[in-house]
Amino acid sequence: MFSSPAGGASEEDKSVKFTGWAAVPGGDGVLQKWSYHPRPLSADEVEIEITHCGICGSDIHFMTEGWSSITRPAIPGHEIVGTVVKRGKDATHQIGDRVGVGCLVSCCRGSSVCNWCRKGEDQFCENKTVTFNSPFKDGRGGISKGGFADRIRVYSDYAFKIPKEISSAEAASFFCAGITTYTPLKRYKAGPNTRLGVIGIGGLGHIALQWAAAMGCQEIVAISGRDNKKDEAFKLGATKFINTSDKEQIKEAAKSIDLCLCTNGSSNSNWEEYLSMMAPLSQLVLLAIPEEPITFVGSHLVSRDVAIVGSHLGSKGDIEEMLEFAAKQGIRPWIEKRPFDDINEACKDVHAGKPRYRIILEMDPSVSTATPTSS
Repeated sequence: MFSSPAGGASEEDKSVKFTGWAAVPGGDGVLQKWSYHPRPLSADEVEIEITHCGICGSDIHFMTEGWSSITRPAIPGHEIVGTVVKRGKDATHQIGDRVGVGCLVSCCRGSSVCNWCRKGEDQFCENKTVTFNSPFKDGRGGISKGGFADRIRVYSDYAFKIPKEISSAEAASFFCAGITTYTPLKRYKAGPNTRLGVIGIGGLGHIALQWAAAMGCQEIVAISGRDNKKDEAFKLGATKFINTSDKEQIKEAAKSIDLCLCTNGSSNSNWEEYLSMMAPLSQLVLLAIPEEPITFVGSHLVSRDVAIVGSHLGSKGDIEEMLEFAAKQGIRPWIEKRPFDDINEACKDVHAGKPRYRIILEMDPSVSTATPTSS
């Protein structure tokens, strides 16, 4: 097991160590147990004992440095659920609250607030800190560590109380896959007049189909390269299925989709085919990020006023709204639970696209070491 030095920890925190599964120097994509001293708990932070954490495709891109290089050791994980076991005096949560943490753990603090935070769009904050491998910009130093761990400390406004109707294991996926798909449907006003397409029936796509059904979309088209998920797509809310390996199906679907969420991060996707299905004045929204550049012919956009746009997470307000909507509408991810100690095999399965549809790491309750306290 790797261990970090105490660094800038205060006297009271020098004896405290959190342990996670980290991408370490020379690890070759295999996570190893690693312990570190957390930053001292501030007045408006909470300490969370983690019970569950989802594995997202972006964790795999991170571990393998598919998007960019990383600072090692680094603990991934950003679909976090657990219990508040310690709180600063100004924290909004109480000891024992069940909360979730997503892709961000901090935005503007104090009197200096950026334009995006003033607009309530904190996902674009100029001073944000993402959940792992990101420098804190609050003047206290340190680099964020993620949720593949036993505990985490975050600002309390980035820990969201989970509705009682949603189990902890089910809740984890909402903090990335859920909010990533909910936000563009809200932004582009998906509803009874929307013919919606969802490209890729996986960790994101299977939740997107459920959102669309609950929002009452006119038509919900599941788009995949194979028929092996066709029956499941209809159970999830699809009203139509297109297999992109069948050229006749693509031809029949020409100009038929008003809003399309692309959850497929494959660099080999046929963007020409996707764009041929887009109706005039439609939007093709990129949610997954291929590791290679995407290419397409510009006439698809110009001739029908089609827009290719991106969508990045959601605000704190969006997350709270999403959780309430999911609880009310009975929307739940389809999950497979694995123990944290099986994390490397679970990550391999995610990389291979095996889950139906989300793997959730679950901590053995008998290993709990945290003692609930206020400070």
